[in-house]
Amino acid sequence: MFSGRRPGAGLRRAEARMGRRADIMHLYHRGAELFPTREERAIARDPDGRRLLLVNWKPSFDHTWAQIARGALDRRIDRLAAHIRRTFPERFFLTVHHEPENDVREDPASGMTARDYAQMYRHVVLRLREKGVRNAVTVMTYMGAPNWAAKPWFEQLYPGDDVVDWVAMDPYADDRVQTFEQLINKTRDDFAQWPGFYRWMQWRFPGKPLMLAEWGAFERYDQRRFKESFFASVRRQMRRYPQIKALVYFDSPRAPRGDTRFDTTPGATAAFRALAHDPYLRSTAVPRE
Repeated sequence: MFSGRRPGAGLRRAEARMGRRADIMHLYHRGAELFPTREERAIARDPDGRRLLLVNWKPSFDHTWAQIARGALDRRIDRLAAHIRRTFPERFFLTVHHEPENDVREDPASGMTARDYAQMYRHVVLRLREKGVRNAVTVMTYMGAPNWAAKPWFEQLYPGDDVVDWVAMDPYADDRVQTFEQLINKTRDDFAQWPGFYRWMQWRFPGKPLMLAEWGAFERYDQRRFKESFFASVRRQMRRYPQIKALVYFDSPRAPRGDTRFDTTPGATAAFRALAHDPYLRSTAVPRE
């Protein structure tokens, strides 16, 4: 969710709108912020039903990836590690600087190359582990867009299997997308060699669980039934992609490119509720520790 509300209030409203509890809550932190916060810990430990936290952390906007990899933020990382050890022993998902593609700078002196990103990610994860954080399930999160995946440096972003537990993409249903299949395997005529993100992930990470850490459908005011048909396609097609183990919807009236709320029409509401209640999405219990 990205609505300006406090996490707990936004979560309760979203759950009421879709008619079921969420299994995963996606949270965003940056810089020296400590997480999970007290409110976020309460969300995870709700006595009416536990939830997994997916924490998205950008360690700094003032340091390059190369600087972080060389230890510039070690005191910040150590402080965070101590906070997690002290307050939150439960498992949680952690992604470090999601969607790095559009932040890459090809100049080797920039400190922001794809290789710099990979080294930064490795350093952050290994430092957290060294300081006792053993409950973070690490996630490498890509944008999921063909134009970035076609870059010559794209493969250099990956930090390594030893520091990545899950792999994720953040695809959105733009004008090229009508169905779930097209969402997760976007192709473009101007990048003809790109096979689609799910296909690439299957080939590149055959043994790792995959996640849609963000996904959404933008409102199409000239196609008022688009969201309804799109959500129906997700329910119809998702079983064809068994390596995807989690779907985390980005629900916002003010997403960067439009309104992704799932209930902007009665038809969209009904289709999303049907999807949310599908037994396929309720087959794995949220772990208790």
